[in-house]
Amino acid sequence: MKKQLSQRGLISKSWLRFLIIILLVIGVFFRFVNLDKKIYWGDEVFSSLRISGYMLSEMNEQLSNGRLFSIEDLHKYQYPNPQKNTIDTIKGIILEDSQILPLYILMTRFWVEWFGNSVAVTRSFSAFISLLTFPCLYWLCQELFESSLIGWIAIALVAVSPVHVVYAQEARAYSLWIVAILISSIALLRAMRLKTKVSWCIYAATLSLGFYTHIFFTFVAFAQGIYVIAIERFRLSKTSIYYLLSLLAGFITFIPWISIIITHPQPQAVDWANVKQTLFASAARWAGIFSRTFLDLSINSSEPGKLKIALIPFILIILALIIYSIYVLCRRTSKEVWLFVLTLIGSVGLPLLLVDFVFQKRYATSRYTLPSVLGIQLAVAYLLTTKITSISTQVWQKRLWSLVTFMLIMGGVISCMLYSQAQIWWNKYPEKYQEYPKIAQIISQGNKPLIISDTANILPPIQVLGYLVDPKVRFQIVEKNQLPEITNGFTDIFLFLFEPSDFLKAGIEKVYNSKLQQINHFVWKIIKST
Repeated sequence: MKKQLSQRGLISKSWLRFLIIILLVIGVFFRFVNLDKKIYWGDEVFSSLRISGYMLSEMNEQLSNGRLFSIEDLHKYQYPNPQKNTIDTIKGIILEDSQILPLYILMTRFWVEWFGNSVAVTRSFSAFISLLTFPCLYWLCQELFESSLIGWIAIALVAVSPVHVVYAQEARAYSLWIVAILISSIALLRAMRLKTKVSWCIYAATLSLGFYTHIFFTFVAFAQGIYVIAIERFRLSKTSIYYLLSLLAGFITFIPWISIIITHPQPQAVDWANVKQTLFASAARWAGIFSRTFLDLSINSSEPGKLKIALIPFILIILALIIYSIYVLCRRTSKEVWLFVLTLIGSVGLPLLLVDFVFQKRYATSRYTLPSVLGIQLAVAYLLTTKITSISTQVWQKRLWSLVTFMLIMGGVISCMLYSQAQIWWNKYPEKYQEYPKIAQIISQGNKPLIISDTANILPPIQVLGYLVDPKVRFQIVEKNQLPEITNGFTDIFLFLFEPSDFLKAGIEKVYNSKLQQINHFVWKIIKST
């Protein structure tokens, strides 16, 4: 490896590192800028409910008695409070969200207790954790490639990678998962190199960390096992035995939560993935997942067709670059290197690919394929470094690959700039939530507005809306198939129904002699008949 890299190039290594440090500063800036500007969407309000220690059933019972309440009352179920402690948080996860591993939720709860209740503070924990990606990535490149320069290039790619910035600003466990993947990868390579009991114990500890971070870390651990067995040529060597013992130790620590998942299953949590999709839709979805690693303009299904067509050449170029990077990696590196990267790419990517194309599901999302994204970025970092600095590369080729590197970096910077100024992005399901800011603006314009809804719409719809409307807005929630007792004193009364309720609409019109003026798909204004 080291022989392939040369001090000679179009730019000195010291200047290259200086430019990468600038990119690193830019990447850190994008991770923290406008943290509270993005809509606080459904998955995040579920995270906050878990952080608060309240259960969904408790919230529904306490808010759906028909009384009037304010945004402060609504936020009681979004932030830590004296009425609920850490045990309540764990209890809520066990009973209502067992597929959500507890480590991130508990760490974020402590973070919010220390720094205050706000969207920016809650999201800042993910942003802060994402900073650990950089030293871990550099260390991994040292262990894998024995090259600091590849580590620097990898840091540059990740610093302005749109998908990394997007999930660094989300109140979910994805940033922590990325760090857990990198730490376990470093620990595995180090243990295989040192072959000491202490190093394998450290690896076992990183497995435990990963298991309690994200449910799909099990795929990563399984892929690491395939890597070890393949490197050891399917022999029961000392390294293989130590790996199995480390895996067993890490797995034993996870058994208590496995029993919780089995005894408290939450099948409705993945209902969204059971929608059938065509092979073409699956292919387009996967192309979007991988291209967002370097370029992301937040193109989704609701965007105009011409814009999607215009992006096709860029997406194809990125996909071609990814495939070529993997090809070069496999041709020019040892089995210990290329096999590790391939198993990382395939750890979660391959199972999801099979599910999507064989069963025509849509489980694949950018947040689930983050291990694959990391593997791709390692391969691309290797390609760019060798092409720019290799002795065998001609000057014109170095210039060409320097241009490719520049274009990749600029694509990431432009993507991050657009993301930093947007209120809603593709990861927050714009087809569902893009109307919320408009709804909030309409409702907040009233002097004394009231929002009426039922329990089917509290979480996430009402909670999401609660982060957007003016503090003067009041809420009134009733049980399903019950009518509210509409009080006087409000200048503007709105019916908000993300989940349809013909009973509530018809009942208000009939019982209160009112008409419903539809504002959009989810909101009706109640107008009393004269």
